Amino acid sequence: MMASSLSFSDHATDAVLRRRTFITVLPQALLLLAVGVSGQVYGSPLDCHKTCVCASNIISCSNMNLTTIPNALPKYTAVLDLSFNSITRLRAEWTAFRLSKLHSLLLSHNGLTFLSSEAFVYVTELRYLDLSSNGLRQLDELIFEPLEHLEVLMLYNNCIAQIDRSAFAGLISLQRLYLSKNQISRFPLELVKERSRLKTLRLLDVASNRIKVLPLHELQVLPAWIKNGLYFHNNPLPCSCELYDLVAGWQLKELSSASDFKSSHTCVLPGPQKQKMPIINLDKVHLNCTEVKIMDEVAYLEQFLVLDCDTRQKDMKKIWELPGNISLSRANKTALMRHDGSLQIGPLKAEDSGVYTCYATSDSVNETLYVTVVVFNSTTSRGLENLKTAYTTLVACLASLVMVLIYLYLTPCRCAFCPGNDLEKNEPTDSPHSSNVSISQANEETKQKRLEGGGFPYRHVAFLEHKDQLEQNGRLNPIGEEDEEWNWSNMERRKSDAESVSSVCSDTPMVV
Repeated sequence: MMASSLSFSDHATDAVLRRRTFITVLPQALLLLAVGVSGQVYGSPLDCHKTCVCASNIISCSNMNLTTIPNALPKYTAVLDLSFNSITRLRAEWTAFRLSKLHSLLLSHNGLTFLSSEAFVYVTELRYLDLSSNGLRQLDELIFEPLEHLEVLMLYNNCIAQIDRSAFAGLISLQRLYLSKNQISRFPLELVKERSRLKTLRLLDVASNRIKVLPLHELQVLPAWIKNGLYFHNNPLPCSCELYDLVAGWQLKELSSASDFKSSHTCVLPGPQKQKMPIINLDKVHLNCTEVKIMDEVAYLEQFLVLDCDTRQKDMKKIWELPGNISLSRANKTALMRHDGSLQIGPLKAEDSGVYTCYATSDSVNETLYVTVVVFNSTTSRGLENLKTAYTTLVACLASLVMVLIYLYLTPCRCAFCPGNDLEKNEPTDSPHSSNVSISQANEETKQKRLEGGGFPYRHVAFLEHKDQLEQNGRLNPIGEEDEEWNWSNMERRKSDAESVSSVCSDTPMVV
């Protein structure tokens, strides 16, 4: 019984092993049976009469309800159109051999949700790849690395929310990248930043995504030929004057990314309602941002200045003209065109002011840029000295004015009728001459009163003095102050006031 049980167990184990071997070997055997002498796969042969249209090296299988890619594709295929089908997965083995002449692959409107990391190993000569209008959710690292000749990559209208930073590494020839109408929340700055950007990239479309933050400063300093193809409209960007400066400046320079979609550049106002408004109107309502204008170059004598010919396309041929339509020549020692197309002028003179013109040409477009230069008729150091002198003079004038006001309004008042001065407190000795005159007049009056019939001798003195002591200017000279001394002190004060006022803003140095 022991032996029989062991024998039964061995037979069962062998059966299981044979079954597993059969399951593993059968697909390989079927694949080998499907392979002909030429090495082409005939499992689902290409049918150029029913499912596809074959025109020379172009194969169009569009809108044929295909769920897989035909395997038996000719090696000479240059354009393969598989759009508007139901191909949901692009596996590594979708082609069994290298298609070295295939330069355009169209897979839009298929419901694609999966891309194998080796999906493009056998089609390395692709220059145009259309994966738009599918269900892709993420782009893994180095997914497009084999496509070093690819120029156009279309990924718009997917569900892409995650992009690995190395997803586009290896695309050294990429010129246009379309990522609009996805769920991207981070602006891919590494694609356009000077040190890490794709060197040939001229168009990056990230419009209609979920981007809430833009690296505004980094975008402002980009060359115009990159900004001309940088599309970011229809994103939920918060309104700010910095954003307005960026968009308004691009529109003034007539960059396509801003001028072609002027009404689509909107931002979200702060508040719970999340109201949208055109960015270009932020200088008129709500934030009241300062209007953006193209500023001219300003410089001083003896300085050097570099004028950029910042064109909307890269590698254009550039020619400069000096003010007065004077062509740039080697005889001109103050103007030199540099290797990057910019113009260096200096040391500057007053006659260097004017409009400098840059003519940029290419095979497809011509562009003219004008730069106005204003040279001030002074050096920077001399201008600072003049400013310092003017500041010192202004301080001296203000100090003099303050001293005059102090003298006029804060000095002690000695006039008899000033507040706090009583008539009886004035001593007769303060004005001897006036006292003598008053006393002599009083003596004569008292004598006359005594002769008339007696009485208190000084009963009417106050009224008589009040009437007789009035000066010609209507001022009162109370109880015997001397007119001459008062007039003398008044003249001295007027003279001092005149001298103080005349010294204000004078050129005589002051020591405060």
